[in-house]
Amino acid sequence: MTAAHERPHVVAVDVGGTSIKGARVNADGLVAACHAIRTPVTDGPTAVITAIRALVQSLLDPSVVAVGLVVPGDVDGDAGVARYSANLGWRDVPLRQVVGDDTGLPTVLAHDVHAAALAEREIGVARDLDDVVVVAIGTGIAAVSVCAGREVDGAAGLAGEIGHLAVVADGEPCPCGQRGCLERYASAAAVARRYAERTGRRLRAEDVVARRESDEAADAVWREATDALATALAACTMMIDPDVFALTGGLAAAGAALAEPVRTRLAELVRFRPVPPVIASSLAADAGRTGAAILAWRLGAH
Repeated sequence: MTAAHERPHVVAVDVGGTSIKGARVNADGLVAACHAIRTPVTDGPTAVITAIRALVQSLLDPSVVAVGLVVPGDVDGDAGVARYSANLGWRDVPLRQVVGDDTGLPTVLAHDVHAAALAEREIGVARDLDDVVVVAIGTGIAAVSVCAGREVDGAAGLAGEIGHLAVVADGEPCPCGQRGCLERYASAAAVARRYAERTGRRLRAEDVVARRESDEAADAVWREATDALATALAACTMMIDPDVFALTGGLAAAGAALAEPVRTRLAELVRFRPVPPVIASSLAADAGRTGAAILAWRLGAH
């Protein structure tokens, strides 16, 4: 029998605007080692790339057969190039080649939200569903729509930018140039920022959620966030008619505290037809990394 440490593994890395999470994972999905580091965004894109390379190296051992990387922004998976990310400040980074050259291993690069959607459809709350919207809520917000079993990419490959759907008339200005974008109200970054603006206290989004029953400011910020998300999902309901809305990403770890108020508000907004279920995934912040592992295993099997 093969010893546990001799079984093949892949390295899976999920690069976000706040943290970079990596793991060494076997074919059963069991994590043999994991590390997370702060994303050094303020130090510039070169520092971010250096941090990714160092994290991958820290997870390597002789059992690793492939590497999966998922990143935000505009990603050309076929070319292995991270084209652009506003949060990370990079342009045209040949990340697949950089990490592949470092490790000498087959390496795949993909969009983080598409990877999260893959994980949800393979083993998560969207498993076996052909019509689903997977909404990833972290530092930013993006979505993947699956219709009749196929992901919708759009004419320019930009489908799923739900974070820039305007949900508040004449609302907060967004760096994208619009006003009232969902991302300015319901992302983890927005929840933390809007609470700090009200109170002068800086808390992580998950801490704001935890205080909502005893802190009026936290309750107000969270209610505005969930109302904004429900407004966006109401528009998606009319346009796409999904079986389910799967909420994933770091903020989905709030579980029922997120899903229940969104579900209630969505039912108030959608009156003439059944309301799709809204489910917070148990994969939550691990969805992107799990998708990266799945992609790496597919690559390593060839």
